[in-house]
Amino acid sequence: MTDTVASRLTATAAKDWLPTNLQTLVDADVPRFSDAEMTRRRTTIEKLMSDKGVDHLVLYGFNRTGSAMFWLTGWPTSAEALAVLTPGRRDVVFIQYYNHLPLAERIAKRVEPKWGGPSTVKTAIQELRSRGAERGRIGVIGPLGFAQHAELSAQFDNLVDLNADYIKLRLIKSGEEVDWLRIGAALSDRSIAALQAELRPGITERDLGDIVERAYVPFGGKTLIHFFGSTSMANPSCSVPAQIPSNRHIEAGDVVFTEISAEFWEYPGQILRSFTVRAEPTDLYRKLHETADATFDAIFAILRSGTTPAQIVEVSEIVEAAGFTICDDLMHGHCGAYLPPIVGSKSRPAGPIPDLPLRAGMTIVIQPNIITLDRRAGVQTGELLHITETGVERLHKAPTGFLTV
Repeated sequence: MTDTVASRLTATAAKDWLPTNLQTLVDADVPRFSDAEMTRRRTTIEKLMSDKGVDHLVLYGFNRTGSAMFWLTGWPTSAEALAVLTPGRRDVVFIQYYNHLPLAERIAKRVEPKWGGPSTVKTAIQELRSRGAERGRIGVIGPLGFAQHAELSAQFDNLVDLNADYIKLRLIKSGEEVDWLRIGAALSDRSIAALQAELRPGITERDLGDIVERAYVPFGGKTLIHFFGSTSMANPSCSVPAQIPSNRHIEAGDVVFTEISAEFWEYPGQILRSFTVRAEPTDLYRKLHETADATFDAIFAILRSGTTPAQIVEVSEIVEAAGFTICDDLMHGHCGAYLPPIVGSKSRPAGPIPDLPLRAGMTIVIQPNIITLDRRAGVQTGELLHITETGVERLHKAPTGFLTV
């Protein structure tokens, strides 16, 4: 451990970076939502099942993909997992890798974890039969693969796809969920502080990933994403953070921009910031970031329950008026998936403008990625926000603006 990292960890040892109630969750061996919260979710999903005419629900997760598994069972899918839910019966989660079963037994206390056997889906079919499952009465949520779908369909045809309905359920977050997101936001903020302390000429984009992960992993955070872009401000060739870091070395006079989501048990923050390295912004980059800040502020000013995506597109005309456009989406919902409403700008739409007004309890990311028309230069700023009845709440506390290191 370097002196810099050691000092950073020591400086936060007093745990003054979170309110007491949230620090208690971070300090828990296995943090859990309350019984009332899990009952709310179960009641909501059973109503959906009744509305859709299904008696049993299959949840599928694979390699940490499939958020419904954790939301309903408390098991963050490590590899392959398949859960069977039946009203009035205890849920069972079939774990494919036998050596993952002990952890599932320790974490997923509200369900019955079992080994999935040689074939998880075949084992689940046996469970469904034992519960009296009938054709056309089984709902499915999750990224079920072709082979697994074929196996289930051969036994229970007319499976009911409930994925779109599940996404709608995840749009509105409960108070407890927002609290967990506050932790994800705080963990993500730590990565920005770490970059401000350690970003310097000579390191690579790969080093940036190491820097940000060391900022939150010791506190229980996990990486959902950390995207980086870097280029010379004098001769730019990169306008949006890349999903895979290069081995490019950072130099004085560079701009570095990033999109980071550190998560706390599948509840991530998301923060986007731009830095200049040992130099003031050039005129072009100053104008790019001024446009990004103005766009964020204009959108932030109108956010509240009832704001429409069309209104957001309208106020984002600042981008085009400045002679720029965007690459990344301007806005999207967050936590549970890449959620609607997904919004672009007039010059770079994200498809038809959604007819989905914002509602209290939604969590969204506003992220102006302002780029030149030739796509050679760009900046990005933004963060996760919580929509309330009267306005919007910032969940992040990292400094805003164009940061210089």
